[in-house]
Amino acid sequence: MITRRLILAGAAALAFTASASANDWKAKYPELTFAVVPAENASGVTERWTPFVEYLSKQLGVKVTLRIANDYAAVIEGQRAGNIHIASYGSASFARARLTGVKTDAFANDINADGSTGYYSVFFVKASSSYKKVDDLKGKNLGLVDPNSTSGNNVPRFELDKMGIHDAEGYFGKVVFTGSHENAMLALAQGTVDVAANQWTSDDDSTLAQMLTKGMLKNADGSAMKKDDFRIIHKSAPIINGPYAYNSDLPDDAKAAIAKAFFDAPAKDKAAFDRLSDGQKKGFHPATTKDWDGTIELIKFVDALRKKKAS
Repeated sequence: MITRRLILAGAAALAFTASASANDWKAKYPELTFAVVPAENASGVTERWTPFVEYLSKQLGVKVTLRIANDYAAVIEGQRAGNIHIASYGSASFARARLTGVKTDAFANDINADGSTGYYSVFFVKASSSYKKVDDLKGKNLGLVDPNSTSGNNVPRFELDKMGIHDAEGYFGKVVFTGSHENAMLALAQGTVDVAANQWTSDDDSTLAQMLTKGMLKNADGSAMKKDDFRIIHKSAPIINGPYAYNSDLPDDAKAAIAKAFFDAPAKDKAAFDRLSDGQKKGFHPATTKDWDGTIELIKFVDALRKKKAS
């Protein structure tokens, strides 16, 4: 005879089994490492990301540790080795990871304030300079970001090639990798380079905007620089915002929990979420790895340019 007591006991057993199953991955992964590449100085990255990482720890029920990688290559190799479980990628670095066999799956990218999910690569010069177009900069110094940066190297080289400049190192007096988006703008402000490649979404959402807000860019007399002290002389076609990706080998329950924590963040911890972009993003957009197939073609193009130059 089936009694109410038996039904309740069975329901409880099912609930316990479901709960135990959901927690299985936590026993195997009591700590997750989340890696980001600094677009700013290390202390700024820590201040920007720590509240969000603490939010993730609370939502996932396991410790999430922030790792500030030296460059994009470190993120790629960290995920390849399984030492990095969640990563914030640029579009080009994610494509590079996939091309080199890293087991990584995209699950989200940023939604901009206007609802779009893309940005641009731009060439900045000082407004006080006479440079109005790239043609004016032959023999001058170009500041790039990182070999695996989308907006700071790969797209700029693609854009230059479309202009007929197939060899950036031969066209400019010097081409230097500055190491970060902030460093590229600092080099421009200080006169180390004459033009700098960087990321730009809008006048209020870019590395330049963040640096100006923090008073990081100074004139020679020590006064704070302003937006009008810089000029964009070239803007690329839209680039898809870089993905957040987790290791392919993580259990499905862990992947689902991570994605849910990201998507819930704007509502569950708005302060931590807003800190990531100074309030310039609306949330996280669901994404799939295939969304970056086009970027893989871009990386292949840039690789072909390098091989052609080396031959």
